[in-house]
Amino acid sequence: MELWYSEKQTDDVKFLIRVDKHLYSAESKYQRIDVFDSPEFGRILVIDGFLMLTEKDEFIYHEMITHVPMAVHPDPQNILVIGAGDGGVVRELAKYDCIKSIDLVEIDEMVIEVCKKYLPKTACGFNEPRLTIYFQDGLKYIRNCENKYDIIIVDSTDPFGPGEVLFTKEFYGNCSKALKADGIMVNQHESPFYENDAIAMKNAHKRIVKSFPISRVFQAHIPTYPSGHWLFGFASKKYHPVRDLRAQKWNEMNIETNYYNVNLHKGAFYLPNYVERMLKECEGYE
Repeated sequence: MELWYSEKQTDDVKFLIRVDKHLYSAESKYQRIDVFDSPEFGRILVIDGFLMLTEKDEFIYHEMITHVPMAVHPDPQNILVIGAGDGGVVRELAKYDCIKSIDLVEIDEMVIEVCKKYLPKTACGFNEPRLTIYFQDGLKYIRNCENKYDIIIVDSTDPFGPGEVLFTKEFYGNCSKALKADGIMVNQHESPFYENDAIAMKNAHKRIVKSFPISRVFQAHIPTYPSGHWLFGFASKKYHPVRDLRAQKWNEMNIETNYYNVNLHKGAFYLPNYVERMLKECEGYE
């Protein structure tokens, strides 16, 4: 008998992955967490019925959300990561000697414990000595921060459940306040392809442009995410993501990556026309 993980991506689209084993299933205080093993994608993390990552393609997401801001900011020392309980962002940040501190705010302690046990390739950075973990709500944490961080990486779930507050105008405004004068925020920005995802993407962008003078969007191809076409937001008080890219300096660091490079960085900000039209509908976008 074959076993298949099925995710409903729209009312008319389902995504299927054949799985060998259902390794873990539990309800935390906040959400349901499942881990499957599959022959094609390796281990799969699912939260509340939605695929969060697979071992085979998670590197694309984590490299793009991490290295894009790190290659732009001239002196990134203090980093805040909100969400990211799987550890992938911390793993990528740990490659930088210039970083002095990484604060990780994750509401659900069980996510981290599950990923440590079942997804060790992704969660391998939790022993990083520069890392401090806070188990609390991201919005509540950020309310108490001011002029503290060089970069904020918002690696949230989709805008429902415990991740919903991380898509609000209040949250983005507090992120702006928590950043230093030349700070950068990067967030996962949903997909532009299916209607409901596109609505969430546009709503997030409308709110971000009201909190930051520079707001741009970049893209990556992530095979197991809805449609495969995924967006990230880049918001800054000072730096433009392409004009201020420190390509030579980043290359000199010899950071090992499998997806990201500085040429791809520049190209990722050149978006398809249908996405550009969506973004131009958002007030303040140029």
